[in-house]
Amino acid sequence: MGSEQEVMEVTLRRAALQALECKNSVEKVRLVHAIQGDLPIGAREVLQSTVGRPDMPELVHPARVPTRKISQPEGRGMLLHSLAHIEFNAINLALDLLVRFPDMPTQFYVDWLKVAKEEAYHHTLLCDRLAAHGLSYGDYLAHDGLWQMAEKTKGSLLARLALVPRLLEARGLDVSPAIREKLAVAGDMESAEVLDIILRDEIGHVAIGNRWFNEVCNNELCDPIEAFERCLREYAAPHPRSPFNFKARAQAGFSEEELAWLMQVELEQSAQ
Repeated sequence: MGSEQEVMEVTLRRAALQALECKNSVEKVRLVHAIQGDLPIGAREVLQSTVGRPDMPELVHPARVPTRKISQPEGRGMLLHSLAHIEFNAINLALDLLVRFPDMPTQFYVDWLKVAKEEAYHHTLLCDRLAAHGLSYGDYLAHDGLWQMAEKTKGSLLARLALVPRLLEARGLDVSPAIREKLAVAGDMESAEVLDIILRDEIGHVAIGNRWFNEVCNNELCDPIEAFERCLREYAAPHPRSPFNFKARAQAGFSEEELAWLMQVELEQSAQ
């Protein structure tokens, strides 16, 4: 019995569970990077999880999260803190996909482990930039929008893939270039270069989300655009907002039909 338990504890999904439940952000990053990709997956086991987060930052309504002009040092610090918080949530989102959804192909878990490791790397890069501004993760208020969507979609892999990587994380592809430019204009080239790394990797993350969303749609014999629109309605999700980074979205695997749908959305929103 003991040896069987020992084997269970070293599966990839159980290692991901340990990292997901860790509350300390630095230790969570260490645990993610320590997960060995050649571990047995343990795909059939149904795991119960609770997300681990540090006591700080305090999570509040988005309207209460302070902002300042990026041209000011305090404003850049607040922006970097917000981005570090997004990447911290992204670690948990990737780990939760690994843990929550059993009986998926091996490549599904390999893909999301890759995402978790890269999100952990992004979080560390941004924490280093915070340190350069004399700040630490947790020094400012933050909101919980990304994880709230994860909670809403925890019972449906289709909805999770539609509304987290393909909606909320894809939004990062749209806004990242403008944020990067503002940091560069403000003279913070080191942070701007971090945004370059994040955008490059996030294109790959959204592509993974697209791949598995389309796989689920194929298995459930549903049209991807119709399924996406249905998820927007059923989960009261925010509608995609223009402007869109069509080049990055194409690189991330959005189909020509989906890009045409987004172009129509952009036209409708610009006419309002």
